[in-house]
Amino acid sequence: MLRLRPTMLSDLDFVISVEQDLANRPFITPWERIQHEGAIRFPDSRHFIVEAGEGYPSGGFVILQGCRNPHRSIELKRIVLASALHGRGIGRACLRLLADMAFRDLGAHRFWLDVKGLNVRAQALYRSEGFVEEGRLRESVRTADGYDSLIVMSMLAHEHALRQAAPA
Repeated sequence: MLRLRPTMLSDLDFVISVEQDLANRPFITPWERIQHEGAIRFPDSRHFIVEAGEGYPSGGFVILQGCRNPHRSIELKRIVLASALHGRGIGRACLRLLADMAFRDLGAHRFWLDVKGLNVRAQALYRSEGFVEEGRLRESVRTADGYDSLIVMSMLAHEHALRQAAPA
């Protein structure tokens, strides 16, 4: 039971609270409220609330960027779930919905993301869903303890189509 709905400005207190959750902070670089407002309003972005479970309560949010990119390269800018949903398969289900949206609905040729080097759990999820590592931006993000690298990963349209066609 999972769905995505467009984020409203009235959802931003929730969005900020999920970003500030101590379980999520090491893995993301939180945005200012005005950045989220821009992503809601800017036609090149899609900002969604993740609703999951009985009655579909808000459980996180996702941001896609490059939705009008002439090169058809769409970025999964952010996927953040409330810590109560961690480890329940919601992230995987959400990632599949987003890949379908990127390729089927938005006509992407390439769906890509970057993930912090210390976020090995997310890296394993992305690999298991068909994302391929393209490279590393070494020590490109400042952390409380120093620096972390960003790993760039992507999936191409034909790779997604092969996964969709494969028997379950």
